[in-house]
Parts: sequence; C-alpha cells; structure tokens
Amino acid sequence: MQRLFLLVLVVGGASFSGWWLGEQSSTSTQKWRVTAVIDGDTIEVVRRSQHDIVRLLGVDTPETHHPTKPVGCFGPEASAFSTHYLLGQSVDLEDDVEHRDIYGRRLAYVFLGGRLFNDVLLRHGLARLLVIAPNRAHGRDFLDSELLARHQKRGLWAKCGDE
Repeated sequence: MQRLFLLVLVVGGASFSGWWLGEQSSTSTQKWRVTAVIDGDTIEVVRRSQHDIVRLLGVDTPETHHPTKPVGCFGPEASAFSTHYLLGQSVDLEDDVEHRDIYGRRLAYVFLGGRLFNDVLLRHGLARLLVIAPNRAHGRDFLDSELLARHQKRGLWAKCGDE
C-alpha cells in the first residue's frame, strides 16, 4: 500500500510540476498529409479539403527562401532532410498554446511515425532551438537535443558553429 501511495505521489507530483512549469500543451493531434516542404521548418499540409501552412514549433532551421536574407549555412541540407522524410507522408500535428504566428501560419509539433520530427531536426544538428513563450511544451527535451548535437558536432554545429 505504501508503494502505491508513493507511486501516486511521484506521478501526481511530476504531472503537477509539468503543469506548473508550463509544460502543458493541447493533447489533440490530427492526421495530415505533407504536400510540400517550403524549407526545413515550414511545410504545407492537407487533410480532406483543408489546406494549411505549418511552422514547426521550437526549432529554427537556416534560411533557404527568405526574401531579404541570404541562404543560411546548412539551410539547403535542412530543407533536403525535411523534404526527404516528410514529403508525401502522413503526419500528426500537435498544437501548443498559440495556434497561429503573425504570418498566419499554423504553429505545431509534427509527429512522423510517432516520432517528434521537430526534435529529430535538433538531434541531427539541422536546426537551432527556438522556444518562444507561451509555446514551450517540448522545450526541455528540445534543449537536451540541441546540446547533444552541439556536443557531438552534428550538422550545422560541425560546419557553421554559432553563426
């Protein structure tokens, strides 16, 4: 009985601390098909007749199509990676607190085959961490992934440094 009480206390405490520290997000996910990859962190999706542009939350890949900025170091590689893995695939989108950015793009976490693709970009060194409150549901995991990629000099951390 004491073990059960301890387990409930630990799990309940962890849940409360996650809530208290802003780790909550919308738990609803929806299946979408990726119809285009605009760059490493922006995709086009469709579901039934609904079409949307999605900006991946928590990550920032180097620019490849910005009207006023040059192509960023490792930008083409990040775009190619996202295209290779996402184009034509069925993905789940998970919302956080804010649903749209100032450009009207949907803000979401993208799951491919149950894996959080935003995190995959960070682990491979194809993106930098970009957590903007209040959208921080996966912020701690994302930080760990970026630090690992930096330490192992993966992707842009090997080629571009802190550019």
